[in-house]
Parts: sequence; structure tokens; C-alpha cells
Amino acid sequence: MQEKMADLDREHLYLINLTTKCRPINANLISVGSLNGSVVHMREVFKSSILSNAAAFILVHNHPSGDCTPSKEDVVVTDRILKCAELLGIGLLDHIIIGGAGKYYSFRDQGVLEPHN
Repeated sequence: MQEKMADLDREHLYLINLTTKCRPINANLISVGSLNGSVVHMREVFKSSILSNAAAFILVHNHPSGDCTPSKEDVVVTDRILKCAELLGIGLLDHIIIGGAGKYYSFRDQGVLEPHN
């Protein structure tokens, strides 16, 4: 996804659906936004996961600025998606932000993405 998204001029949010063995089922473009933001509707996030019978998913979006630091909106949206995922029984394994020069931010690696159990 790094190569595919590194040079985009607007934010793109992709969702990668996974099997129970964490193998990719498909990747779906969920939203295309502006230079520094994107509108994310929960029904669009989970539509492909439900139709694909996914056990889990990974979110990936880019920051055209090249800075992969999450915005406040990124944190809020990720938390909302995590709560909905838990309600539906579909695991959110990570949310990755792709920046410039091969840099990325992983919510899971940074300890920000924790289950609400």
C-alpha cells in the first residue's frame, strides 16, 4: 500500500479485509477526501467486511503532507471504528497512516489501538 499511496494528492482510506488466518480477502477504497481530511461513514467502513465475511480488517490511509502523525480526527475516527467493530464482532487489527519517504504510523505499534473489552 505504501507504493500505491505515497504520491496521492488527496487522502484515501482503504480497508483490507482478512480471513480468520489473517490472509487478505480484498482491499476496498472507502473514502477519498481532500488534502487534509476525509469524511468516513461507518456504514461504508463495514459494508465490504460484512459482505466479504471478514474476520478482521486493517485500515490504511495516507497523509499527502508527508507527515504521518495522526490528527485528532484520525484518533477520534479510529476509536469510533474500533467500537463499531467490537459490536459487530469483526476485529480491527491496525490503522496505518502512510506518510512520505517510506514513513508510516501504526496505531497498534504505538499502543493507541486497544480493545474496549
